[in-house]
Amino acid sequence: MPFNSRNNEEKSRGRHPRLRNVLNLIFMIGAIIGVAIYLLGNTTVGTIVILAAMSFKIVECSLRLIR
Repeated sequence: MPFNSRNNEEKSRGRHPRLRNVLNLIFMIGAIIGVAIYLLGNTTVGTIVILAAMSFKIVECSLRLIR
């Protein structure tokens, strides 16, 4: 059986690597903004922003599990 590195690479990254990267980026930016709001201002709003960012991470993890 011939070795196909592209096929193996696709299997290891899943079917949606670009979408997962975008969702991770949104999560990271949202988490940083949420922590900044939490520490510098309103803790309630900061918590809501962090929870909203976590929803993007949950979607990304779901995509990873489905592959």
